[in-house]
Amino acid sequence: MPELSTARQTPSTLVLGASPHPHRYAYLAVLRLQQQQRRVQALGIVPGYIGEVPVLLEREQVHLPVDTVSVYLRPARQQLYEEWLIGIKPRRVIFNPGAENPRLASRLATNGIEVRNACTLVMLSTGMY
Repeated sequence: MPELSTARQTPSTLVLGASPHPHRYAYLAVLRLQQQQRRVQALGIVPGYIGEVPVLLEREQVHLPVDTVSVYLRPARQQLYEEWLIGIKPRRVIFNPGAENPRLASRLATNGIEVRNACTLVMLSTGMY
C-alpha cells in the first residue's frame, strides 16, 4: 500500500479539540479544510465523523508529519497535549479565539514553532491560511 504511506508523509492540519457536533467551530474548520482539498485530521474526545474525517481519540492515531495544529481547546485542557505538541514539531500552531495560551505559545516559539493567535475559519475564508 504505497499510497497510504505516502499520504501519511504528506503534511497535514490537525484540528485539536475537534468535535462531531455541527454547532462547534472546530467542526466547521474541519469541513472548510476538506472543502479546500487540504489534508486534515481531527483529534478530540467524542467519537464520530466530520464529513469524511474521523475524530481520532488518541494522539497515537495522528499521522505525522503535521504542518499546522489548529487549537480549539481552552488552556486548561491544552496541558494534556503540551509536551506532545512540542514533540511532533509542527511548523505552526494556531490558537483560535478562546484558546490563546501565552505560556504554551512561548514554549512553542522557543522550540522554533510559529505561533498565531488567529481564527482558522477567517484565515481560510480570506486566503491567509
